[in-house]
Amino acid sequence: MQITTLQTHRRNATTASGPVSYLDVGHGRAAVFIHGLLANGLLWRHVIAAVASEQRRCVAVDLPGHGHTPWADEGADVSLAGLARRVIELVDHLGLDRFDLVANDTGGAVAQIVAAHAGERLSTLTLTNCDTEGNTPPMLFKPVTVMARLGLLTKLGPYVATRRGRVRQVLAIGYQHPGRLPNDVVDAYSDPVLGTPDSARALARIIRALSSDDLAAVRTRLATLTAPTLIVWGTGDHLFFKTKWAHRLADLIPATVAAHTIDGARMHFPDEHAEQFIPLLRQHWATHPE
Repeated sequence: MQITTLQTHRRNATTASGPVSYLDVGHGRAAVFIHGLLANGLLWRHVIAAVASEQRRCVAVDLPGHGHTPWADEGADVSLAGLARRVIELVDHLGLDRFDLVANDTGGAVAQIVAAHAGERLSTLTLTNCDTEGNTPPMLFKPVTVMARLGLLTKLGPYVATRRGRVRQVLAIGYQHPGRLPNDVVDAYSDPVLGTPDSARALARIIRALSSDDLAAVRTRLATLTAPTLIVWGTGDHLFFKTKWAHRLADLIPATVAAHTIDGARMHFPDEHAEQFIPLLRQHWATHPE
């Protein structure tokens, strides 16, 4: 689905935690999608194009400072728990008593906290390569955390954002073939989070707030989650989310009903290899109706 088409489905809400922009496509049973750092709701563009219908409503959230959601105020809670609270507030705003939840990367950590606090409202949960307790942030992400703490991200962000080649090098962390991404998608990813010193500073606040403690705090609740959980993992993600973390996640969530791998795929395979992900997602939803 083209970005211009998707944008006709863009909506905005004001929650107690702050504004949220989101894509809202289709009708019927609702699925809420959460992206990770440096991406936005466009990560799910191919999935939405395939599954949104008169029977399936797709709501793709832009986290603060990403996509069309403004960056959070200086004193706002941008921890994983704070981001999860904002997602729950959006779901409340939309009046969704029941919904399927799908997430990737840092959004997967946010989704775990959402599931812990709103598990009785979940029809299903689907997690793809994402942060887990003990791997938040991933060890190899620590240099970026140091850059955020030292203020270097604020200086380097705008430099990188104005050079698509550099942005594609960064996106190679999550994409096998970042050179194939359309320019408008590359720009839509990078400009909101890195385009200005203020936006890069806001991103740095989120990075500094990343902590495994937020996931440890909901461990007990996840252990009692009853929503059928699907885990889909790209095996080519050797930097941040090796396959062992998928197994640990399955052990952590006893409601896990299936764990699939996509050979060679990296973190952002829901976009790059949507054709392999979509059938697994559809089957999961169909097997576990509302």
